[in-house]
Amino acid sequence: MIEINTKISTPKYQQIVFSIEKAITQGELKKGDQIPSINAIKEKHNLSRDTVFMAFNDLKSRGVIQSVVGKGYYVTSENIKIKQKVFLLFDELNSFKEDLYSAFINNLNSHIEVDIYFHHFNLNVFKNVIKNNIGNYNHYVIMPANLDRTSETLQKLPEDKVYVLDQMPKDLQHYSGIYQNFAKDIYTNLEKAVALIKKYRKLLLIFSPDKQPVDMKEGFIKFCKKYNIPYSILDAMQDKTPEKGELYIVPEDKQLLQIIKKMKSKQYKLAEDIGIISYNDTLLKEIVEGGITTISTDFTAMGKRLAEMIQNNENQHIENPNRLILRHSL
Repeated sequence: MIEINTKISTPKYQQIVFSIEKAITQGELKKGDQIPSINAIKEKHNLSRDTVFMAFNDLKSRGVIQSVVGKGYYVTSENIKIKQKVFLLFDELNSFKEDLYSAFINNLNSHIEVDIYFHHFNLNVFKNVIKNNIGNYNHYVIMPANLDRTSETLQKLPEDKVYVLDQMPKDLQHYSGIYQNFAKDIYTNLEKAVALIKKYRKLLLIFSPDKQPVDMKEGFIKFCKKYNIPYSILDAMQDKTPEKGELYIVPEDKQLLQIIKKMKSKQYKLAEDIGIISYNDTLLKEIVEGGITTISTDFTAMGKRLAEMIQNNENQHIENPNRLILRHSL
């Protein structure tokens, strides 16, 4: 099955790859079949173990073969046209993450395949899903959210193959990636609307410490102190009833709906009695209650730029654009 020609310039590890690809194309190998072992190929063709291992890693990173502990290597895909595989780890799926994902997929070349995973803000899930996929991909795109000590897990991956997305903690800043500057974004966007904000007697940030970046809270406090605006930071809305003259900054859509529901039960008018600024723009927020003001990054731009970085093997830090969209709720 393995053909090695010492009289040609093609590297021997590539000849091993081509041989296995040829066997799959011709039907000699099918999905689920075992391939010759590293030692068997090494000894039969008088090759170094590293040469054979390099070939196997190439096929493994593209998803063509997979190792089974104690048994050997098996064919897992007959699609040999896939030249690169990308590991994509999101914190959670929502409407704006869908925009990011769609833009990313739509701007990748057809020979690149993407597998998506979710950690749901659970550190153990984060660790295990990465650990179980070390060496299986050409690139690793990681959305660490605000999980602690993620650097300990990421250091097990090749640094030049890792891209950090959305939040960029200080201990991950040596990795390439596209990030939001949460402290600057909330401060500068609130500053743009300071005249409208001052019409309310109090500014409240609903901040879930297990999900939101601490930089967002720091930028919020900095703004309130500079402009001498009374403020509070709430963990959730369950026990809080909105009061007239309050302006809420709401990072999560579920919290947005809770505020609107409670506001209606008190027969308060949006903007006039209760103000709302939501995070991350969606089509729904253009329509609900005549329009919800948002602070939003461009997730479509983030996905498109990420695709370009991976295809061009770029290694850099990119701050994603962010803007305030004024609507009826303020």
